[in-house]
Amino acid sequence: MKRSDKFEQDMLKAYEGGVLKSISPTKADLAKFKAAASATFIKERRVNIRLSSPDLMDIQARALEEGLPYQTFIASVLHKYVSGRLVEKPSQLTSRSSARSVKRRVV
Repeated sequence: MKRSDKFEQDMLKAYEGGVLKSISPTKADLAKFKAAASATFIKERRVNIRLSSPDLMDIQARALEEGLPYQTFIASVLHKYVSGRLVEKPSQLTSRSSARSVKRRVV
């Protein structure tokens, strides 16, 4: 069995201490969640794109940060972009592609 990390232990303590309360979603909430999940996971079309190696490596690193397979991460980013919900979070990693373009400008 997986051991819980500090965050999970803190959440459990907060729940057991009465700080967090479990709520039951309404039927309307469940229907909304089900519709959103269905729309997100329907994949009926295939797209092939070419990427530079540094960009692909950056994408794979970001996907790893998010805990997702990189192809799922790419699909998620595209979905968020077209639905107007894309919010960029700063990465903890150094970008290979931006480092390369800085090098190009210097040379």
